[in-house]
Amino acid sequence: MKRREFLKTAALAGAAATVPVITGCSSNGPRTYNVNRLGTARMHLSFDPYEIQLRHTFTVSSFSRTTTPDVQVRIDFDGYTGHGEASMPPYLGHTVESVCAFLAKVDLEQFSDPFQMEDILAYVDSLSEGDAPAKAAIDIALHDLVGQMIGQPWFRLYGLDAAKAPSTSFTIGIDTPEVVREKTLEALGKYNVLKIKVGMDSDKEMIETIRSVTDVPLVVDANQGWKDKYLALDMISWLHERGVQMAEQPMPKEMLDDIAWVTERSPMPIFADESIQRLADVKRIKGAFSGINIKLMKCTGMSEAWRMISYARAEGMKVMMGCMTETSCAVTAAAHLSPAVDFADLDGNLLIANDLFDGVTVQSGKLILPNRPGLGLAQK
Repeated sequence: MKRREFLKTAALAGAAATVPVITGCSSNGPRTYNVNRLGTARMHLSFDPYEIQLRHTFTVSSFSRTTTPDVQVRIDFDGYTGHGEASMPPYLGHTVESVCAFLAKVDLEQFSDPFQMEDILAYVDSLSEGDAPAKAAIDIALHDLVGQMIGQPWFRLYGLDAAKAPSTSFTIGIDTPEVVREKTLEALGKYNVLKIKVGMDSDKEMIETIRSVTDVPLVVDANQGWKDKYLALDMISWLHERGVQMAEQPMPKEMLDDIAWVTERSPMPIFADESIQRLADVKRIKGAFSGINIKLMKCTGMSEAWRMISYARAEGMKVMMGCMTETSCAVTAAAHLSPAVDFADLDGNLLIANDLFDGVTVQSGKLILPNRPGLGLAQK
């Protein structure tokens, strides 16, 4: 059964059983959707720029920033509202202007049936070769909308057990030993795994600073920072001896043969980040990495992410769900997929000062998925 046929069947069952469905931004309370109304309404897309404010300056091996440009997206249909967003860290090469220009080309009003998700998203994808964050925003909003109409959260529609959502790592950016120690102490007792940004001359100093105050498990992300395969392997071996469990993107993405050499000799898993964006990339990098880090802003959204998870599993690769600095809208969307993966780095909403939503939460380091329909967002 195709996904859209399953979704319609689920909606019909929900309607027959009068399952309550909660709209994304309405105060009308619970309601039941009658699928016989399909064909009488049209979807309406709207969007607004938004600037995400970070709690602290965020530094990786190639840049620092205190804000992240963002575009908030809504899809309205017959009294329901689905929310999505496009987040644009500088290295992706997208801007608010490029995202808004793409969204302005999208005509969702030609569709009268949101359950035709495959057709709708295929149309959106066909409008350009790139524009992944803008496409992800529509995908996320459409998932939120359809989940609300069915009256179920998406982790359940995927057939996943929310109790199996993993712990999320909490990111500590490159900084002075004093600031690194302060951030580490603040995270203790709240998170079970810390993610450390490396790839610079201060790598060992950062790790030793963290190890001076805690032995909590660590993962590292070099963000392509190591340029020599021998240096990369030496650092990975040194990090492994200090309790690091995995490493992301140790070398520049164009150095695929060198990365494969490192992965073959590494004592811990090596995950692709910058080297992978969409499903087609998984086959291309197979053998060079132990696993992949899927981010909705790179892969165009939840539908593509689900296909990537399935393919990677079939190839025997490990999977991680990651994020950019995003509001709880996009982070919660990714979290609905997290019970199906090995690692989660879904702390982007925890790093910002002006979140617009309540969604996924973290308790004792573990992701707690909202049990509300759709993405399960509540506007602040």
